Amino acid sequence: MKKITLRQILVPLTTIIIIALIWFGPLHLNFLENICISILICIANYIEYKKNPFLILGFRRENFTFKNIFLWAPLVALGLFIFYILILVPGVTKLTGVPIDYSSFDQLKGNLPACLVALLVVWASAGFGEEIIFRGYFMRQFVKFFGDGKISIILNIVLLACFFGFMHSYQGITGQIVTGVIGAILASIFYFRKYDLWFLVAVHGFFDTIALVCVYFGLA
Repeated sequence: MKKITLRQILVPLTTIIIIALIWFGPLHLNFLENICISILICIANYIEYKKNPFLILGFRRENFTFKNIFLWAPLVALGLFIFYILILVPGVTKLTGVPIDYSSFDQLKGNLPACLVALLVVWASAGFGEEIIFRGYFMRQFVKFFGDGKISIILNIVLLACFFGFMHSYQGITGQIVTGVIGAILASIFYFRKYDLWFLVAVHGFFDTIALVCVYFGLA
């Protein structure tokens, strides 16, 4: 493991404190929170490494290909959504006895303009925002400090999955557990694809796109 400098300790520590203040402080930016945090992370990475902050996150140019982004990613997203809707949600709902709270999406049912706006928001805030924050930054920082051994990676995935689920508390306990499992799967994909963030952003974005289509037609 490479020696970690003082700057590589202080910069992420300061960044994480600021992120916590944005998320849990009195100022509520709604869907802009993750976008603002993503910009903060890019700045922090540039300060920490003094080079391309996007490359550090996992945005490698050679991975941005048509086959990777527009073929494999949508197929993985579709498979993940089928698992989500047919196995994961019913299983966790049976376990908790409480359905997922989808009430925050009620205004999107049959509302095409609202769904189109929501589509842009979820790609920016969830697809890019959440993947930059949770996988590109938090997961990579964990690896930097604790390495990428099997035990470290398992702890990395489990801990961040729990936090990822917690951040979706508006969906109730069932929604938190389900989202945590999805977060763990996304993190596992990120690790096995050698930290290809382009692919994760695309999978997350297409997954949410499929979900929005279901919401629009009243299927969720």
